[in-house]
Amino acid sequence: MVDVNRHDLVPEHTVLDGEQIEDVLEEYNIRKTDLPKIKRTDPALRDLDADVEAGDVVQVTRDSRTADQAVVYRLVVE
Repeated sequence: MVDVNRHDLVPEHTVLDGEQIEDVLEEYNIRKTDLPKIKRTDPALRDLDADVEAGDVVQVTRDSRTADQAVVYRLVVE
């Protein structure tokens, strides 16, 4: 069986802390609920801390053809 989290095509996922979340929301002038969603049960979140909960914000860092890296944010939901 393939371990999804170890696959080369799965981008890096990082849970942000409260201050980092506020910085992101202020930078983009949005509310937390305006962020795209990711389910708490998503396999990409499995290797993160076991305490990933609904309401957390995850930073996803992908390789990009046009930029070196593309960073996006997702709100964790049930």
